[in-house]
Amino acid sequence: MKAEMDKIVSLSLGENTAELQKYLSSLTNDQLISVITNSALKGKKVGTTIKGIFKGSPPNSTEGSNRRLLVYEHCIPLCESGELQTEVAADIIGLLMLETHTLSGSSLAQLASLFVDAIKVGKMGSGKSLELFPTVLTALAACEALAYGKGELSGEEYKKQLINSLCSSRDVPLSSDELQFLVEKVLRMFTKLDLQEIPPLVYQLLLLSAKGCKKQVLDGIINYFKEQDVQQEEESLDLEVQSIPQDQLRHVEGTAILHIVFAVRLDHELGREFLKSFKTSYVDLCPFSVALLLSVARIQRYEEQVFDLLKGAIIKSFKDEQLQQGSKFLQDLLTGHCSVAQMILDTVKNSVFGWDHVTQGLVQLGFFLLDTFGPKPGPFGKSTEGSATVARTPTQQACKLGGQVLLQSFKMHEPIRGEILEQVLNRLVTKTASPVNHYLDLFSDIVVSAPMILLESSSKVTETFDHMSYLPLATVQGLLKAVQPLLKISMSLKDALILVLRKAMFSSQLDGRKSAVTGFLLLLKNFKVLGSLASSQCSQAISSSQIQVDVHSRYNSAANEAFCLEILSSLRRCLGQQADVRLMLYEGFYDVLRRNSQLASSIMQTLFSQLRRYYEPEQDLLPPVKLEPCITAHGDQIYLQEPLAHLVSCTVHCLMWLQNMRQSAQRNADNSDEEDEEEEEGYQSDLQAILESMTRRMIKSELEDFELDKSAEFSLGSSVGVKNNIYAVLVMGVYEVLMEYNFVKANYSKSCFEELIELFSRYHKLSEILKEKSGKGRVPSHKTPRSLLSMGFTSTLVTVLFRDTTQSREEALSVLRSNGEFVRYTVSVVVQKIQQLEETGHTDGPDGQSTDRTFRFLCDMTSVLMWRYTNIPSVVEEAGKKEKRSSLSQLCLEGLLRIFTTCQQRYPDKMAQLLSAMGDAEQDNGTEINYFYIRQFQRALFTQLTGAEEDFNSKEAQLLVSILSVLSRQLKPSSQQFVQMITWTVKICKETSFEDAAFSKGLLSLLFNLHVLYKSPVSLLLELCQDIHSQLGDIDQVHKNNCYQLLVLSQVDRVLDEVDWLIARKKSQTATQTAGQQDAVEKAVTVQLGTLLTALNELVQTALLPGTCTITLLRELSRTYTILTTLVKYYIQVCTSQHGALPTRFEKLVKLSGTHLTPQCYSFITYAQRCVLAKLLRETKAIPNLIFSIEQYEKYLITLTKKSKVNLMQYMKLSTSRDFRINAATLDAALQEQDASQETTESQDTEETQEPKQKKRKQ
Repeated sequence: MKAEMDKIVSLSLGENTAELQKYLSSLTNDQLISVITNSALKGKKVGTTIKGIFKGSPPNSTEGSNRRLLVYEHCIPLCESGELQTEVAADIIGLLMLETHTLSGSSLAQLASLFVDAIKVGKMGSGKSLELFPTVLTALAACEALAYGKGELSGEEYKKQLINSLCSSRDVPLSSDELQFLVEKVLRMFTKLDLQEIPPLVYQLLLLSAKGCKKQVLDGIINYFKEQDVQQEEESLDLEVQSIPQDQLRHVEGTAILHIVFAVRLDHELGREFLKSFKTSYVDLCPFSVALLLSVARIQRYEEQVFDLLKGAIIKSFKDEQLQQGSKFLQDLLTGHCSVAQMILDTVKNSVFGWDHVTQGLVQLGFFLLDTFGPKPGPFGKSTEGSATVARTPTQQACKLGGQVLLQSFKMHEPIRGEILEQVLNRLVTKTASPVNHYLDLFSDIVVSAPMILLESSSKVTETFDHMSYLPLATVQGLLKAVQPLLKISMSLKDALILVLRKAMFSSQLDGRKSAVTGFLLLLKNFKVLGSLASSQCSQAISSSQIQVDVHSRYNSAANEAFCLEILSSLRRCLGQQADVRLMLYEGFYDVLRRNSQLASSIMQTLFSQLRRYYEPEQDLLPPVKLEPCITAHGDQIYLQEPLAHLVSCTVHCLMWLQNMRQSAQRNADNSDEEDEEEEEGYQSDLQAILESMTRRMIKSELEDFELDKSAEFSLGSSVGVKNNIYAVLVMGVYEVLMEYNFVKANYSKSCFEELIELFSRYHKLSEILKEKSGKGRVPSHKTPRSLLSMGFTSTLVTVLFRDTTQSREEALSVLRSNGEFVRYTVSVVVQKIQQLEETGHTDGPDGQSTDRTFRFLCDMTSVLMWRYTNIPSVVEEAGKKEKRSSLSQLCLEGLLRIFTTCQQRYPDKMAQLLSAMGDAEQDNGTEINYFYIRQFQRALFTQLTGAEEDFNSKEAQLLVSILSVLSRQLKPSSQQFVQMITWTVKICKETSFEDAAFSKGLLSLLFNLHVLYKSPVSLLLELCQDIHSQLGDIDQVHKNNCYQLLVLSQVDRVLDEVDWLIARKKSQTATQTAGQQDAVEKAVTVQLGTLLTALNELVQTALLPGTCTITLLRELSRTYTILTTLVKYYIQVCTSQHGALPTRFEKLVKLSGTHLTPQCYSFITYAQRCVLAKLLRETKAIPNLIFSIEQYEKYLITLTKKSKVNLMQYMKLSTSRDFRINAATLDAALQEQDASQETTESQDTEETQEPKQKKRKQ
């Protein structure tokens, strides 16, 4: 064989190729194979031999081509046999790779099949020759046509068939390492393949996962699609052509999801592995994995797990976001936030590309979130959260997300609309015990987004109407408001509603009748009679949450008028029902009149006839109103039957509005319908006469005329007392309404204002009696009845009292201004109105429901209150200080605080507008205006603090601090003004030495709230703890009082929360840093804890007040040690996985805890046992918990010492706080006594008296 080899080598080195070809042709295939085998085994000249064979085998001849194929077919198994040296095998494969492109198509196909078969039967021993396989496939793909079966395939198609055949080789026995290698290799190939080739590969990978590597397969697939989504998003921001069309990517994702779900159905182990990967952290979630989770949720056994997992991820994401937003320390440390809510909304958006298997999960998720995180019923079934507030807490945000998911799904997917609508309406009907605001908001949004689609399901809405008389009133109001746009475009729906309302009018349930009134009033407001004033003249257009669907052409005006008059006649029946029903009617008539002025005659006639029932027409008789018919008795109980004051109020407001309209109409048009005018003038003049007569006679009436003098009984325990209370509230209400009417009618005439003051003096007298009498009862807190003055009038009145400088009005206004009680009453009503707005989002009386008008009044009030507070110094009001009530300035401040708080809650976007309406600031920029007012309030507070301590008004100072706190929220933490605000607050805190607990607490709260948005407050805490220590002295000294330790401890808690969160976050992430290197988070955690330990070290040496302060400190110490233990566990985990050295900072922290804090803790425990009540200590278990925490910390330090080979225990001293402890001082005293007496009996007595003391101290 050696001769043949030498011959081939020598001929190949020569120039005569023809001779080489002739010689090779003379050799048989077996001889050729033997030559190659021998030279390969000896490792000599094998490369030259093979090169010679290739040189003498031209690829364009059949013989040469076959010979080349023979070499390949022999060399591949030879390299896999393991008999060759590694270098020799590598050389052979290298040579073969160089010549692959010369092989013919059929040869390449044979060669590829050889590889596939070898892989399938597991003959690829070393896998060395597999390096050749990609080269063969690449060359194969370049072929134009190949014979396949009975037909032909292109090289590319043939390659795909081979890969498919190879990938489905699930029967190949593979070790776990080989399987892992294969999976990694295939996953790496994903990015190189065409998008359409991904689903079959995913399918094959999932089949392969039955053998193992389940987590790796799932993670690889999810990460691939995650990267594709990110790339898609980045490309969508560029205007260039996208590399992958979005719809194509989404369809491929949809197919992949189907494959995975199918695999999970068959392999529950795969399902468990899939869910496990998301249980630890939500950071790994992405829109694709959310869609996948929702699809998996369709499998019954995983449904509950998936929704619990998503619920946890959503709420944790919102909580983390809130934590990061509230702390500058965390914002600087961690950039960005992974929002699960955004991922879910992206999934909804992506599902439009035919992801039917995801949509059902989305609907379930939406309702799951609404049901789980919706507002909960408070005490007595009342809602604890108003619907008008912005979603602030994580729970509210999660609930809002549920609504968004359902609304978007409703818009995008037609098949699920019916189901969403049905489920929303079902919940409105069935959840009568808990608030349903979130469902009403969703239903309203659905109506707005798709009113015509909703009409297709109008039967479901009609069905809901049938249950209306059994639903709570708030639900009915929300439902009717939401459905209002539909009534204008659907006759059948409107007719169905009217039928239901008519039935409800005769319901045995009070709520049912109230619902009927609500519904009828709503219809009256929204079905205009032709000739009514245009909505531009009405101040209250359809609220922005409804659509403006204006199709009056569908109904003629005569039908509308007949329809409205018919409703009015139904409503008149309500005037004989309970007070609550009548009250609703009186509160609704004004809005109806404003929207449908053609109904004026009918409404005014109704009110007029009702008023006459209670009006005493005989002019000489006092009082002018009959109070007897206003109440009714049921057994021993007395009830209000007619809310007379509200009736008069409604009549007055309707009358004044009509007069205004008439005056403006007369100015605009001279000729009008005289008959109507005469009729209007008839009842208007009658009403005016009645009101004037009432005013005159109410002034003349004494309290005795109403049987309400000082001798009357007002206790709520007796029926007479209840009756008198009802009478008093009615009479006070009538006085208020008449005051408003007379002010408007007076047109700044002095005599009329004098009458007004007369009315007020009667009102005030009765109010004082009521306060005095109710104060004598066992329950002294008397709630002032809600004022019947309208918001608009209150705003006007307070403005003219303080800001009106018109010369012609001076004399008349001096009548009002000179009456201090009247001025005070006006400001207190302003505060009351703002409070109502803050709590409920609206106020009583006209315009109370209109947000725009209410806001305008709010702006006017703010301006006046601010002027009054800043321009009239408190010194002027010294007289008021002697009385036990707030000064006017203080009332103004309270009003301003409530206004700013209300604005932030109800009108978050309009704060700058409110401040600029105050008019004093010259700046245009919102932040500048805000800071201008902050400076004004700072000056006011500084004035308070620089005065003498006896002049210091604590309540006013607290209000100023609260206002500064609210206004500072409008500043951006990065702005210069914010830094100035902090500097000022720190200066004030340092310089103020007033011993006022509430004020100090408020000021420190402000300081911490500002500081936490600027930088971490630990350094500030340390300063404060040192200050407390210096103020109170050591635990072995006499202690003084101090007020802010609890607040400081609550801030310690906040810092611990952040540190705990950071450690948990680090533990959940795979440690990526190299051994010995400390990353930013670890460093920050160590520094925070180090400063905190120093601060706590100051506190544990301080003689804190026995009681809550001491117990709270013990709890905080316990928590600090628990978090130190968590950090130690984290480093144990790091040392186990990386075998790295511990950071020196951490060692210093351990040293600090062992040498400084722990010994002091034990001293503090002794102090606590001596000072705090034993019962309190027993109940709270604070001391055993602290000792346990310290011991746990030391236990894990021992473990870490072993793992890291660093002796951390050298800093720890043996603890002494145990049940049995020798008290050195007591022992010395006993020994001295024993020496002095030298009597055994006495020494025994001493021991006996000592023993109970020791027992008593066992905790």
